[in-house]
Amino acid sequence: MEAIFGTPNAVAGPAINAVTALRVPAVYSAIVLVTGTIGSLPAKVFNSSPSGKRTADTHPAYRLVHDESNDWTSAGALRGQLTADALLHDHGFAFANRVNDRVVEFIRLDPRSVSIKADPATGEPFYEQRVGTQIRRFGHREILHISAPLGLAPVKAGREAIGLAKVMEEHAASLFANGARPGGVIKTRKVLGEDVKRKFAAAWNAAFGRGGSGGVAVLDEDMSFEGLDAMTAADAEFTATRAEQVVEIARLFRVPPHLLFELSRATWSNAEEMFQSFLTLTLRPWLDAWEWAYARVLLTPEERASGYYVEFVIDDIMTANTATRATTYQQYRAMGVLTANEVRAGLNRAPIDGGDTLENPNITPGKPAGQNDNRKPGEVAA
Repeated sequence: MEAIFGTPNAVAGPAINAVTALRVPAVYSAIVLVTGTIGSLPAKVFNSSPSGKRTADTHPAYRLVHDESNDWTSAGALRGQLTADALLHDHGFAFANRVNDRVVEFIRLDPRSVSIKADPATGEPFYEQRVGTQIRRFGHREILHISAPLGLAPVKAGREAIGLAKVMEEHAASLFANGARPGGVIKTRKVLGEDVKRKFAAAWNAAFGRGGSGGVAVLDEDMSFEGLDAMTAADAEFTATRAEQVVEIARLFRVPPHLLFELSRATWSNAEEMFQSFLTLTLRPWLDAWEWAYARVLLTPEERASGYYVEFVIDDIMTANTATRATTYQQYRAMGVLTANEVRAGLNRAPIDGGDTLENPNITPGKPAGQNDNRKPGEVAA
């Protein structure tokens, strides 16, 4: 069955594929988190030379990685789409359309129509896309290719965990639909026939079912109502198990559970550390894969050898906390790493006159040394 349809049933019951997996809130949240973050981070082309690292914004590849992948898709949106394809279908592909041997646009391909092949003699990869009855072949520099870890989509690797979460979600919905679990039991001394029971149950549900709670019940002679506890130990265990499935799905996508809004283990002291682990353990492998995928397609071997490369700018999310970000900018200014206008650009503010120098703003030119570094006038630093 899997060989034909590719969506076998999980042991827990439902068939899990790209469509059904997205209906599990934790899976949807994890995919949106990873793809949204990768899509929002700016990528740039840089050139490393003896004079230092500089942005190569005049390189033809810069527009494709920083601005737009084609006339209708931004560079960030394409990264999000291809990353989502990898998370759901193992791989994400985009065709690199070339004019005069320069890539002018990327066009996303349906990952279900593309297969990865390799030359048996050299091992060089190539790609085949099936379009109707035709097969198109592409070289490895014609396809922008992003792969899930180990080439296996998390929704396939964790089919059972997602299936269990889906079953529990559906059970929870049925449990609370129309009160599902009865709020009480009606007792009678007389033995009622099946037809009488059905009629009485129908009348009771019509009066006190959905939208009728809180009404006054009038019982026949020899009948009594006995209420049940609102939540049993089994109910509490069910709730805990549902929360644990969120943790399991977070583990599957390698994201901290608190980023999927499972906050039972999060505190004010460790939330920032867990966010740092998200950057290091979750995003960094994806960003490395994207940087090499871009470089393989957009930069020639000669350009890569001469110091051109693609890199993501992660400064903003590395200092997500406002106070930490202010302290970081202050230290960079004091060290002469950033100019005032570079700091203002990071804060989305307009440049100022004289803001392109690297002097330490804590040192006032022309003032006695004692006003700059606590030395007395005329005193020489040790």
